[in-house]
Amino acid sequence: MQDLEAISRELERSGRTEAFRELARSDEARRLGAMVDRPAVEEAVRGGDTEALKKLLGGVLATPEGQRVAQQLRQMLEKK
Repeated sequence: MQDLEAISRELERSGRTEAFRELARSDEARRLGAMVDRPAVEEAVRGGDTEALKKLLGGVLATPEGQRVAQQLRQMLEKK
């Protein structure tokens, strides 16, 4: 969870929050969201089961769509 908080702070600091929101609203990101087993993610988060969460999200991020969205996010974070 700290990683997500650090990313959020970096986006705010760098002024890229809106770009992140646009990425999150993209069709590709929405398709990824539909692939996520939300009840399983919620259960893993509530239980603090980071390994289960990594597996659940890792499966989605391993898809071609997930890789593209992750790459877009990486590029966004690397821009100065």
